[in-house]
Amino acid sequence: MSSILPRSVTSPKKFFIGSQLLSSVGKYVKDFGDNAFIISDEFFLEKVTKEAIPSLKENSIVSQVEKFNYECTEAEVNRLGKIAVENKANVIIGIGGGKTLDVSKAVAYYQHIPVILFPTIASTDAPCTALSVLYKENGEFDKYLFLPQNPDVVIADTAIIASAPQRFFSAGVGDALATYFEARACYQADGLNLVNQRPSRTGLGLAQLCFEMLSENIDKAMDAIRHKITTPALEQTIEATIYLSGVGAEAGGLAAAHAVNNGMSAVESLHHVQHGEKVVFGLLTQLVLENAPQEEIDEVIRIIKAAELPLTLEDMGMKEFIESEWRTVAKIACAEGDTMGNMPMRVTEEDVYNAMVAANALAHRYK
Repeated sequence: MSSILPRSVTSPKKFFIGSQLLSSVGKYVKDFGDNAFIISDEFFLEKVTKEAIPSLKENSIVSQVEKFNYECTEAEVNRLGKIAVENKANVIIGIGGGKTLDVSKAVAYYQHIPVILFPTIASTDAPCTALSVLYKENGEFDKYLFLPQNPDVVIADTAIIASAPQRFFSAGVGDALATYFEARACYQADGLNLVNQRPSRTGLGLAQLCFEMLSENIDKAMDAIRHKITTPALEQTIEATIYLSGVGAEAGGLAAAHAVNNGMSAVESLHHVQHGEKVVFGLLTQLVLENAPQEEIDEVIRIIKAAELPLTLEDMGMKEFIESEWRTVAKIACAEGDTMGNMPMRVTEEDVYNAMVAANALAHRYK
């Protein structure tokens, strides 16, 4: 069936990256509306008041700020949507981490108005995608809300992202590191990308550029992150982790790395692990499945170590390898409809289990 589908490239309408952009946010909003409803993380409410609102006023935009209540649930989407309607908002601005941005995308979708996103951490490529992940009130996964279009504007302020805890930045590198290898596999398999179309050569090219920019800049970018400063290397790395990874994955598709990440949700001792940290182990598993060239594995490991990401399962906090638990991981990773189906060869649960064991052994060799 996928052979009759078109190839696709989907992307935010506009992407901006630079330093000190929050204080000039008005000029990026004015083309989309003059009555803004701002959904903000609690930690950024003061900055929003001091920097964003004056800029909006300078551009003749009225605004209302509301604190995001920690979890992207259907109830929270409805609560915020009601406030947006009461205030007659015609544009949504989301300022914060991934869940804040997801709830902002969902509110804008249901209200049929534009959305402008201002990520404050670079832990995933979620800001650029046409997707919101909804959770239940107890924090468990609920469902994916697939959106008809990507955000209107994404603004990455390197100074704000550089000031966030290093672990978030590193996790974003981990998520982005898998982008090229998954897109390559999906393209070879002629599988389905994240908007259920066929992967495009453009998507594969953006994914490859993502890997190249990480490879070129990771050491210098980590120097900047450790000292909470901005440099050209940091800017290029954030461009890779937020934009190229998001657009590259959406147009190029996912494969084994993210499927294994999904399966790892069954391992209770790893529930505290960041998404990008688990994707890294999924990538190592994928490289084992592909019997990737040694020089390719060497470079992936170099980037993982430079970004100070956990390399082995033990580094992530696993105290005991329980075979039955990891066979469940393999089963979930191979579930019908998951992205393991985008691998260019047939992959069984046994293949995945064996590859995960081998991937952890491989990781130990590089310690």
